[in-house]
Amino acid sequence: MWTYFAEWLGFAVRWLHVVTAIAWIGSSFYFIALDLGLRKPRELPEGVGGEAWQVHGGGFYHLRKYMVAPPAMPEDLTWFKWESYSTWLSGFFLLFLVYYVGADLYRIDPDKADLPVWGASAIGIGGLALGWLVYDELCKSSLKKNDTALLAVLFVYVVAASFLFSEVFSGRGAMLHTGAMIATLMTANVFLVIIPNQKIVVADLKAGRVPEPRLGAEAKQRSLHNNYLTLPVIFLMLSNHYPLAFATEWNWMIAGLVLLIGAVIRHYFNTMHATGRQLWWCWAVAGLLFAVVITLSGAPGWRAEATSGEGAETSRQWDGDPAVALAASPHFAEAEAIILSRCSMCHASEPLWPGLAVAPKDIRLETGDDIIHYASLIERQAVRSHAMPPGNITGLEPAEREILAAWIASGSGRYVAGGEQP
Repeated sequence: MWTYFAEWLGFAVRWLHVVTAIAWIGSSFYFIALDLGLRKPRELPEGVGGEAWQVHGGGFYHLRKYMVAPPAMPEDLTWFKWESYSTWLSGFFLLFLVYYVGADLYRIDPDKADLPVWGASAIGIGGLALGWLVYDELCKSSLKKNDTALLAVLFVYVVAASFLFSEVFSGRGAMLHTGAMIATLMTANVFLVIIPNQKIVVADLKAGRVPEPRLGAEAKQRSLHNNYLTLPVIFLMLSNHYPLAFATEWNWMIAGLVLLIGAVIRHYFNTMHATGRQLWWCWAVAGLLFAVVITLSGAPGWRAEATSGEGAETSRQWDGDPAVALAASPHFAEAEAIILSRCSMCHASEPLWPGLAVAPKDIRLETGDDIIHYASLIERQAVRSHAMPPGNITGLEPAEREILAAWIASGSGRYVAGGEQP
């Protein structure tokens, strides 16, 4: 009974996390676009930095921004904070359910660090907390006077943190904790800087005091950071579904390149909202960086290169049905034995792994036909990456991966599509 409840609990929390993230990202992008798109005609009142006319849903909206605060406190004031808080809380709960409760399967990689569950959890939570403390000190240092220099240092800092995570966690766990650290910085910016500063401004207004411009400047700088971090954190959170992103030796470099891609794309939209100019070169740079990401995902490391030998020779000679070629391969018997011994305890009609009620993604690898059917996914998950088994929990050896690579090479490079990733 618990297995089914846990599955639905995870689904519900993931649903909540996605919905709240949409609300937070949507409002964040909207206000950045609004702020950059403000115009200042001559007749604006003193203290107003600009105004904007917008149309949506059949209605017209007239918006004004005060550089510090209005002369008097309005009766009705809408605060934008719960979207951020709800996103982080639901995300941390989901992280706990999947990567802390299931640490031995998804987060711990004995080949990197044979950690106990409590130790891995302490490193993960400690990394999130330390990430914020270091980031906050950097933002309070003399670097705060130069946005470009501060962002450059923060870039190096996040990449270094991603590398350290990759040294102690599985690829999946490292990418997720890098994303979780960035998300923690973003929500802590809202909770510990932006909202408190705004509350001080409100209190000053009610008391008849003039608010300090510094408070608005600090909040705006943190909001700018959140703006540039949004796209990378989405990529990192989605990465656990794509082994070519997380299960490579260079996942920490991929994380760094994604930070740059996100920054370039946001620069395009920020410039367009502020000036109306469209910097098309930004998309060319983003595309080039993404091409580097793709290259890194398949760069040599543990991956077996089956370009010669018996399997490759079969590949060159066979020109028929790839399923038949895979079945006829001299490596098939060995490959089948490997899959049955290393994968089938989970990918079965009745999984033997504790806590699994059904096969992951409903992919079963119980017969030779099953294994041939999912050959392309086996290649992606266990040959070109280390995604499967998760954390190499069943101890798939490098030599066994080479056998799988030789077997798959005998299918002429054309495999039978198998649907969802295992």
